Amino acid sequence: MNTLKINIPEGFKIKQFDEKTGEVSFEPIPKDIKERIQTFPNVLNYHNIIARDFAQQCDELAPDEVAYRKLKLIAQALNEGWTPDWTDSNEYKYYPWFEMGSASGVGFSYDGYDHWYSISCVGSRLCFKSRELAEYAGKQFEDIYKEFLTIKQ
Repeated sequence: MNTLKINIPEGFKIKQFDEKTGEVSFEPIPKDIKERIQTFPNVLNYHNIIARDFAQQCDELAPDEVAYRKLKLIAQALNEGWTPDWTDSNEYKYYPWFEMGSASGVGFSYDGYDHWYSISCVGSRLCFKSRELAEYAGKQFEDIYKEFLTIKQ
């Protein structure tokens, strides 16, 4: 077996490789993470996870548990290494917001009041570093969020 080492210029990826001639062409990697992460296979690729391996790891799990694992990977990829600092109350953390239910108002709803009240509406692993990324994730991966948040009957 012969080994060929190809130096890929920073910011580029291999577009095409001709095994006969050894010619390599490169194309730039899109700068914006939203251009690079548009599907769940993109997320797996970002993390260097083989789809078959991910499926095998999730084989015995309920659909909402699989969706949660997917959402964690999505958030990690879109945040590009950023993790929330929960000791910094000045650092904003964002998450997708969904309005569920019907026009009659039936659906998910909550109301509460207390003088000393604290609430967490989302797990810290699923928050984003910007409002733009949270909105993007909620729209682009809505089907995965639905799988995680709702019970199918």
